[in-house]
Amino acid sequence: MWTIFKKEIRSFLSSLIAYVVMVVFLTAIGLFMWMIKGTTVFDLGVAGMDVLFQFAPLVFVFLVSAVTMKSFAEEKRLGTLETLTTHPVSDWGIILGKFLAALSLLVFSLIPTLIYYFTIHRLGDPPGNLDTGATWGSYAGLILLGAAYVSIGLFSSVMTDNQIVALILSMSLCLAFYLLFGLAGEVEWMQGFDRSLEWFGLEYHYRSISRGVADTRDLMYFFSFVAVFLYLTKFKFSARKW
Repeated sequence: MWTIFKKEIRSFLSSLIAYVVMVVFLTAIGLFMWMIKGTTVFDLGVAGMDVLFQFAPLVFVFLVSAVTMKSFAEEKRLGTLETLTTHPVSDWGIILGKFLAALSLLVFSLIPTLIYYFTIHRLGDPPGNLDTGATWGSYAGLILLGAAYVSIGLFSSVMTDNQIVALILSMSLCLAFYLLFGLAGEVEWMQGFDRSLEWFGLEYHYRSISRGVADTRDLMYFFSFVAVFLYLTKFKFSARKW
């Protein structure tokens, strides 16, 4: 697994796309927080990171999908997948290695946003007037949400040998699981089930963790969600042997 992990990290670092998507992510978040009228920290008048944690899940959809789209699709297109499977590593080792590598890149892309935390921490009146617990809870929620997106991205990539198809499928599934269940309550004939349906969506549990309280139900949801999509990836990946 660690051999695959290191191979994927080297692949990311040698690929222009990894740097492009990270720059796009940081630029988009920076614009929302400091430049775009109506969404900036100054417009909200509150010393907080709410803008980052509101828009990051949506920007993550593109970032994660772009990073994971080549995980299996590119290997199948180039014919290197069979070579990879001849190494003394199990299917689970390959999948988990790719999963951890993509998640590590995602976490790495969040590190520069800490400068926003320290900036807002100093801008508060008085300085330091910032809900630290909720902030770190939101960062934990973003990482868990990112893990869920990565599992979806790997599943999308293993389904095709076309990176663009993998990108579109991954973005569609991520948006569906993040937004669709919450929007179900807006449909008139489904309003009686809105709370129940909302529980199955990623956004509900992300918002819950972002309050700064580690509820085991939210943690179990994310762990189970990731496990299901990794198992589906394993099932499809192993089907090549049939």
